[in-house]
Amino acid sequence: MKKVYTIGEALIDFIPHEVGVSMSEVDSFKKAPGGAPANVAATIAKLGGKSAFIGQVGEDMFGYYLKKVLAENKVDVTHMLHTNKANTALAFVALKQGGEREFAFYRKPSADMLLESDYIKKITFTDNDILHFCSVSLIESEVKYAHIEAIKKVKEKGGLVVFDPNVRKNLWDDQALYAQTIQEFIPDADVLKVSDDELSFITGKDTEEEGINRLLSKPIKLLILTKGKEGVTFFIDEKEISVPGFDVQSIDTTGAGDSFIGAFLYQFSLMDKELSDLTAEELVTMGTFANSVAAMVTTKNGAISALPTAEEVVTFFSGK
Repeated sequence: MKKVYTIGEALIDFIPHEVGVSMSEVDSFKKAPGGAPANVAATIAKLGGKSAFIGQVGEDMFGYYLKKVLAENKVDVTHMLHTNKANTALAFVALKQGGEREFAFYRKPSADMLLESDYIKKITFTDNDILHFCSVSLIESEVKYAHIEAIKKVKEKGGLVVFDPNVRKNLWDDQALYAQTIQEFIPDADVLKVSDDELSFITGKDTEEEGINRLLSKPIKLLILTKGKEGVTFFIDEKEISVPGFDVQSIDTTGAGDSFIGAFLYQFSLMDKELSDLTAEELVTMGTFANSVAAMVTTKNGAISALPTAEEVVTFFSGK
């Protein structure tokens, strides 16, 4: 079984008790563990795979809580550090009708941003490892260079690199620089996962077709385009494979994209083959499974707290 390392932020999502109102109108929140890389690692481990989280949290109650939650979900937290130089990041979330979200982040700087590249040099990777990262931590800070070091080490060993930009525009003051930074890291990826609503921002193209063609011109092996309840399309070896999604009563889309890529990587981690060896039939099966996980997560509040087991996923999509 391959091991999936995720690197970046673990944070506290404060989920509102009131739904369908703006952030300024929310009266109270409930804390939930979150952060895209942490969500992905938890998804893989909850389904029965091997995952490890690389990151840093504060030496505070939130940081220790996050480490406890990931460990309870069977994530390897050996490389989850604590620092007293900054606090654990917080994200306040407002939920609009249909589960769409509005964010307010407390992260200037937060503990995750201070993870140093020197620590990454101590980690031993193998050719059987997968590294997953997002764009939130590519802002100019120590953690950006920790990412660069991790990507370099995994690629040197012949491992697989997966990039899910997971765009969060309100974390960057300079939007043009944000898009440019994402573009700079795309060539490092073997697998690139983007959502349809991120495509224009990332590529600078007006139409979906132009955006996809721009990404396919990069040296990536597999492009994954997620489209919410409409499903997913895989682009690999000049093939385009679409897999329909599931229409469920969504109440919170937090973590849906993270759980999708986590579920996809979980399935791939079980396979003794390369990306280029995946058949269209296998991708349809993997897409259906991952779509099921993402759909199930949207029917509950939170991200990690909403994750299903592999058995629950099979029950879900076999009943559809």
